This record gives sequence, structure tokens and C-alpha cells, in this order.
Amino acid sequence: MELGVIGLGKMGGYMTERWQLAGHQIVAYDLDAGAVARVAKKGAKPADSLESLVKQLAPPRAIWMMVPSGDPVDQTIAKLTALLSPGDTIIDGGNSNYKDSQRRAAELKAKVFGFIDAGTSGGIWGLKEGYSLMIGGEKDVVARLSPIFEALAPAANHGWGHVGPAGAGHFVKMIHNGIEYALMQSYAEGLDLIRAKQEFKIDLHQVTEIWRYGSVVRSWLLDLMSDALGKNPTLEGIGPYVADSGEGRWTAKEAIDLGVSTPVMNISLYQRFATHDKEHFADRLLAVTRNEFGGHAVVKES
Repeated sequence: MELGVIGLGKMGGYMTERWQLAGHQIVAYDLDAGAVARVAKKGAKPADSLESLVKQLAPPRAIWMMVPSGDPVDQTIAKLTALLSPGDTIIDGGNSNYKDSQRRAAELKAKVFGFIDAGTSGGIWGLKEGYSLMIGGEKDVVARLSPIFEALAPAANHGWGHVGPAGAGHFVKMIHNGIEYALMQSYAEGLDLIRAKQEFKIDLHQVTEIWRYGSVVRSWLLDLMSDALGKNPTLEGIGPYVADSGEGRWTAKEAIDLGVSTPVMNISLYQRFATHDKEHFADRLLAVTRNEFGGHAVVKES
């Protein structure tokens, strides 16, 4: 199958390679000409503009976007729709808000274009392990393009699925990321508690290796954490800053809107926010207030 790909960052580049390994013909475009050159060396047809990409694809076209969420997606779609033909399909494989995906699908349907939102998980390991794909969109369009999804997934018959209409794919991926936050937070807290019991001198890497096999808490996230501890047991040189992609925030807002209790996911999100505060103003305020009412000593910064 022929596929256009826009956005050749790490994930986009690895996904392109996986499609090529499966025999799909890829036409690739990125603002970074170097990224285009890299995938061209492996057999992709290079495009130096959106116009060039569209011209090299035969209708009905399928174009997969891996661009940052928000305005970049809208801007790319606007440029594409001026070049595409009725019946062509745009696939958003990035981390867009599902409400944006619902809007985009309706706007494109009115112009007789197809739209699929593909929640994608797997990161930089996807080339080797395959990607988990949560697909939203019209059933017949998804079925027609199923070879694209099968090529990315760990196997043709698992690791991906059509989960519902437009927006459903990105909705499920959003909740997936909220769960990811909570799992990572639980592992980190548990291992930190073990580390704090100094009298036992427990090897954290050994513990994670034990848990990886047979334990009910085994997971790929634990595999990655164990690998990190094996390389750097004391985490020397690693700053205590954890970024959030935005999907954890969307998940928390959705829980409020639906009246669903998600305390663990929410607290995990707040913990990430705490790592962003270099000034730790709230903690300073707690310390000085405690001093005011109880005369407790305030530790001065060194």
C-alpha cells in the first residue's frame, strides 16, 4: 500500500521504517530536510513540500501525520485539503485532544475527505517491538487502510483495534497515558521506599529484575525502569524533573466532566507538576508558617 508520511521525528522515522519493512511504499516529508534524507536512504520517496508529497501519491490517498498537537495539526490539514481530492484520508497519529479530532473529522467529512485518529503508543521502541494503536474513525475507512495498522502493530491480529468513531482513538490513548502516569508513579514511590530502608542495603536493580518475571506487577514500564537502574543504580546526573505531555491534564479534566473518581491518576499528574517547581514556593511557605505558629526552625538554603 502507498502511504504519505508527514513528520519524521524519532517515532515518525521509526514508523516509516516499519512500514517499509512490511513492503509499503512511502512518500515522506518533514520540515527537516535531513530527516527526509535519512528515510530516503532506506527506500522512501522524498518530498520537499506538501505539494510534492501529494503529487507523488495516487488517489485515493492516505496521509499519516506525526506533528505536534494543536495548531500545527490544524495548519497542516488546512494546507493539505487545498491539495487533496475527494476520498483521500488524513490520519493523525499524534497526541491530539480527542475533541479536536471530533471537530476535524466533521470538517473533513463535509469536504468529502476521510479522517482517522490513531492513538499511538510504543515510543522509540516501536520499530523493534511494534506499536499499540487505538483507532477512531469510520469503519469502512479503517478497514480499507487496515494493512497500514497491521504493519505497525506487534502482529497483524493484536496490538491494534478500531475502538469507535472519530475521536475515540485519541480518547482511549488519553486515558492510556493517565494510567501510564499512575503506574510510573507507583513504581517510583515503591522503589524509593525500599531505598529508604538503609539497614537492608537492598539492590533496587535486583528487585526490579525479580519483579519482571512471574510477579503480578510485571510490565514493560518495569522492564524500562530496571534497565535504567542497571545502567545507573544511583541515578547520578539525572535531574528530578518529569515532563507531562498534556494528556494527563486532559484525562483529569475528563474525569471531572464525567464525574468519575480517578484519584491515583490525578495525584500522579500533580506529582509531575511538583517536579517542575524549581523555587518550591509552596514548601517554603509551609516552612515559614510552621515557624510562625510553633517556633520550629527554618532551614536556610546553602
